[in-house]
Formats: sequence, C-alpha cells, structure tokens
Amino acid sequence: MAQEIERKFLVEGDTYKVLAFDSSRISQGYISSGNGRTVRVRIRDEQGYLTIKGPSADGGLSRYEFETKIDIADARDLLQLCEPGIIEKTRYLVRAADGHVFEVDEFYGDNQGLVMAELELRCAEEGFEKPEFIGKEVTGDRRFYNSHLRKYPFRLWKDSI
Repeated sequence: MAQEIERKFLVEGDTYKVLAFDSSRISQGYISSGNGRTVRVRIRDEQGYLTIKGPSADGGLSRYEFETKIDIADARDLLQLCEPGIIEKTRYLVRAADGHVFEVDEFYGDNQGLVMAELELRCAEEGFEKPEFIGKEVTGDRRFYNSHLRKYPFRLWKDSI
C-alpha cells in the first residue's frame, strides 16, 4: 500500500519564486470527498491524473495514496463531473539545502492570497532543513486541505489566521 507522509506549512514572502527550479499550473477537482477520503482529478500542465486518498490515522501526517496518469481528454471530461469548486494554483518546486524538495502552491480564485508548502518524507521521523520562506506548520489542520478549500475557500476565513 502506497503511503504518503507529508508536512504542510504556510509560506512567508515570495522568495520561493526565485529559488524554484520548476513550476506548473494545476487545476483539480474532487469527484468525491468525505470522511477523510477523496477521489481527485488533476490537470498539471498538459497531463491528467486520477488520485485516491484514504483517511489519516495520525493527525494528518500520513495517509494512503494511489495516483495514476490518465489521458488529458479524460481528465478534462472528469473535471466536469466534479463536486463544485475547482482548485486553481501554480506549483513551484524548491530544493532545500539538504536536498529535500518543497512543493509551494500559490492559489488563485477564491483561495487567492494563500501560499502553502508541502514536503513529502520517507518516514514520519525524518529530519529536514526549512528554507527561509517556511512559516507556521499547518499539518493536520483540515482548513488547509485542498478538498476543504474548494468548499470553504480561504477568502471566507483568512482573517482568522
């Protein structure tokens, strides 16, 4: 079983943009989301993906994830079947001094102003170096899950953080 171990952080400033070695535009929707489980369709640049995620048993740090590439035309069709609220963002890839790669997502639309970084780890105890742009950790805070952001966008609650 594929296990995703991931930590999430708010991002301070925009230095991540000049540090990025790659970036891509992402549109994603949810065919199904509830009880910590999601079925997601994503278009990243011109490639489609279908992802299934299970619930987390450890406060949001890890959960089952299955992802497969799908035809771009199928991905576009599946986006039309998704629950309301498509997530739009640009993802920047930034390598930290220790070699870890942070995925920094800059959101658009109703989530404009939200910038988050994610870091995938091999195990929950793995150490890593935080680049200067990494702010408050929000791992396990459901408000920052993309599936939650589509229903309760950042613009509605940004003043509370």
